[in-house]
Formats: sequence, structure tokens, C-alpha cells
Amino acid sequence: MRINYKRCITIPTRAARRSSEILHPTIPQEFPHKLKQVPLRPPDNSNQLPNEFEDQPWSILCDFDGTISLDDVTDALLVSFALEGWQALEADWVDGKIGSQQCMAAQVALIDASKAQLDARIAEIEIDAAFIGFVAAATDFGIPLSVVSDGLDYVIQSILRRHGITRLPIVANELVQINDRRWRLDFPHARDDCRKSSGTCKCALLQQARKNGRVLFIGDGASDFCVSGQADFVLAKGPLIDYAIAEGISHAPINGFQDALIWLAANVRQKPLPARVACA
Repeated sequence: MRINYKRCITIPTRAARRSSEILHPTIPQEFPHKLKQVPLRPPDNSNQLPNEFEDQPWSILCDFDGTISLDDVTDALLVSFALEGWQALEADWVDGKIGSQQCMAAQVALIDASKAQLDARIAEIEIDAAFIGFVAAATDFGIPLSVVSDGLDYVIQSILRRHGITRLPIVANELVQINDRRWRLDFPHARDDCRKSSGTCKCALLQQARKNGRVLFIGDGASDFCVSGQADFVLAKGPLIDYAIAEGISHAPINGFQDALIWLAANVRQKPLPARVACA
């Protein structure tokens, strides 16, 4: 039987996305020939788990900005509300002169906006519509999924809540309002030994998750480079694809979460498909 995968993914309408329920997509039992299963073991022995973990289950850590969201959320807020100087800080971070924690703290301190203004701008930010189905599929497959971000927790929570996603663990920097128009960023998930001086050390979070088995990481940009080298497998978007190729990281390139959903069901499903899941 030839499967039309586009008919098997439920893309929610705008009204449905406002619902408090996570939609359950239909997922095919067969997949297009071009989407072959890819090896789950990294080629570099330094990235392999000990043999006793071979049969351990998977968990998923997923970046937010540019991976779940269609654009970099922090940049969108800075462009809209930050005072002069945030671009210079960004340039210093790109050049390696400062870490992301120092960069983000200084940039957020330059934001001049009321909560109402911030909320209005956040409401304009869209996510990959297929992420809603990906969340539902991970739940159905028995795979724990967490959002790990070097971005802003309040922003991530607000965006996901608008799309009916309210139960995902979110690990990110803490945005704190200090008066009517000024903001501060706190870093409850920073580590003194973080090699990238990040606000949220994704490598530390991955190592914690690895105590329970293998870890699939999904990301797109520079803040995901370090952690990708430690994951058991990576679904890579954007610049992370070239980085994974250059560093020999075991990965599959994706354009978005529709690709990720196909790959997930084909490779790391941990429980049988529920009876309600069938193609239209």
C-alpha cells in the first residue's frame, strides 16, 4: 500500500491550536522509501554509551528558538524593544569575546517594554505546526520530551501555552520583571564549568538525562553545537546540519517536525502504536 504521509498528519487549524488539548495526529504504519532507518549508534566511540545501556529507553531534549519556533524569539524581542547596544553585545558573543550568559544578561537589561507590549509581541511568534503532533506522538510512544533552551522561560511558556502545550518540562533562563518597563535575566541552570559559558548548560542537562538511557537531541544553531557532540543521536536543522557533518556527529537532517515525526516513528518508538492511530 502506498502511504500519502501528508494525509496522515493532522495540521491543526488556527481555532484548534487555541484548544487546551494536544492534538493526536494519525501516523502511518509504513513510510516512503527515501526515509530509510538510520543507524542509531554514533560512529565515534567517544559518543557511545556503555554496552549495559544498549537496551535502555530514549528520551528527547529539544531546543526552542529556531527549532520549535520559526524564528529566534529573543532576537525578535531585542529588535522590537531593546535600547542601543544589544547588537554590539551580539557581535562580541559571535566573536567569542563573551559567553552567552553574559551576552543575554546584558541584552535583556536593555529591553524597554511593558509586560503588555512584551505579551503582544510574543503573541505574534509562531511555532512549527507539526510540533504539536510531535509532542503527541512522543507521549503515545512513551518517550519523555523536554524543552531545553538558552532563551527566556516566560516567553517559551507563553508561546507553547497558546498552542495548547502545557505539560512539557521547560528548562530555560528565568525572565524577571524588575519594574514597569525593565527586565532582568536569572540563570538557575548555569554551570561554572560550562565550556560555552551558557545561561542554560545543555550539556549538563543531557548528562543528567543520560542516567536513564539514550538521548535524542533536536536543535538548529550555535547554542546546540556543544551538546550535539554528546548526544546519542541528533535531528539537526539549519547550521547544525553543517556542524554535525563537519564534526562527524551521527545525525539526520530535518526541515522541521514533520520530518522529525516520521524519523521518530521509524526509529525510536518505544511502545506499539495505539489503536486509535491510523491513516485516513
